[in-house]
Amino acid sequence: MLISLLLGIFIGLVMGLTGAGGGILAVPALVAGMGWPMQQAAPVALIAVGCSAALGAIEGFQRGLVRYRAALWMAVAGAPFTALGSMLARRLSQGLLMALFAIVMLWVAYRLMQGHGRIMSRAAQEDCGRKAGHVNPDTGRFEWGAPTIALVGAIGAMTGAISGLLGVGGGFVIVPLLRRFTNVSMHGIVATSLLVVALVSGVSVATAVWRGAVLSYDFCAYFTLATGAGMALGRILSRRLPEHRVQQGFAFVLTCVALALIVKAATRIV
Repeated sequence: MLISLLLGIFIGLVMGLTGAGGGILAVPALVAGMGWPMQQAAPVALIAVGCSAALGAIEGFQRGLVRYRAALWMAVAGAPFTALGSMLARRLSQGLLMALFAIVMLWVAYRLMQGHGRIMSRAAQEDCGRKAGHVNPDTGRFEWGAPTIALVGAIGAMTGAISGLLGVGGGFVIVPLLRRFTNVSMHGIVATSLLVVALVSGVSVATAVWRGAVLSYDFCAYFTLATGAGMALGRILSRRLPEHRVQQGFAFVLTCVALALIVKAATRIV
């Protein structure tokens, strides 16, 4: 119980400070802290991350920020790929799965260090408005032509596959792609991403359980509650810390954890 509380508070603290990073750190934290294989850690991590994302999505709904049609289409499009990723994860060796996870972590850390977390300029946003995913400024809704349907569906498919394979929510995929190819506001992107993460996480957990994963529901409950408490603390601290310093610190943590996973993966593969 104590370990679940400490791990949950740590992961929640990271989520509160960065607005992301829960799943991508929760899995290696459970692997290291509990000695679990990644296939066992992934659904537990997704339960905590999904519940936290759902709370954020509810707040986004109340503020009118969630593009719920896009979020639902992403979740529907990603569902079969979530099942495919989960099935593939069960077939891969622990060493190879750790190596893949480490590569994803290094990619996220690189993007953070390059400053991709900054808000886009007005010119960049206007340029995005001419791309596939265009929100009508008069209605505040997507114009649902074939390009938008294909774009949103492709993002959902990528998110589902990564979630099923690695046990992460996929927000680090959704946010940059929506920013690059749509003219949705940054606040709207984050709120929409949280709803997708909540939905995809639920599908991933259900798929894992259906395929035989055994969950400790007591541990999941403690871990999820502790994650929520840590996230609340992180949100308080985030108001007092410079955003770029938080991103740099998160990138450094991701890099260290990724390198440790690579070393551990190499010993398993060899």
